Amino acid sequence: MLKGISPLISPELLKVLSSMGHGDEIVLCDAHFPAESFNSNVLRADGLHIADLLRAILPLFELDDYVAHPAITMAPVPGDTLDPDVEASYLKAIQVTNPQIKAFAREARFDFYERTRRAYAVVVTGETAKYGNIILKKGVTPY
Repeated sequence: MLKGISPLISPELLKVLSSMGHGDEIVLCDAHFPAESFNSNVLRADGLHIADLLRAILPLFELDDYVAHPAITMAPVPGDTLDPDVEASYLKAIQVTNPQIKAFAREARFDFYERTRRAYAVVVTGETAKYGNIILKKGVTPY
């Protein structure tokens, strides 16, 4: 156990976060997401909600300030609707360390899947919210 690091961060996740470089992306996905179908670097965070994991990760992880939207969620398919409370909880968690983030970009389902293929890693959580997936783009850690 290390001081100052949330117990929600597993040793495997800490290694991944540390190994990522500027511009690399990590996907935090809900429990229904087909992670293994899209990426070979899959970690498990069963039982954890994404908002809680965001609060644990973001004190350790600089978001990319060279892009307009360093946090990307999945857009609903036509006919589906988003639960606004899900994105609101994610935004609130992100704004604890990144108050400049005001909104997310949204990627269409298959574009989100394609981004997942190129992501550095995917973390499967216990999140059960529909469209409860988010991509974080890592930035440069300040001195």
